[in-house]
Amino acid sequence: MPIPVPMAVAIYFTTWWIVLFAVLPFGVRSQGEAREVVPGSDPGAPLLPRLAVKALWTTGLSAVVFLVILALFAYA
Repeated sequence: MPIPVPMAVAIYFTTWWIVLFAVLPFGVRSQGEAREVVPGSDPGAPLLPRLAVKALWTTGLSAVVFLVILALFAYA
């Protein structure tokens, strides 16, 4: 029995956010580590967060996880 479209969208949306929070810390250097602290900001703030690249990685990884979830529903 296929998953209804609204349920599939909800599963993908939830998966995307979970994967985003898993991907966010990868490759981040703090301003304190780089010794380039912007006046008025926290030294632990990321220097270059590269959010667009992480969003692309998140989308791809989420698609893979989503396909695994669909396969589990289809064959279980």
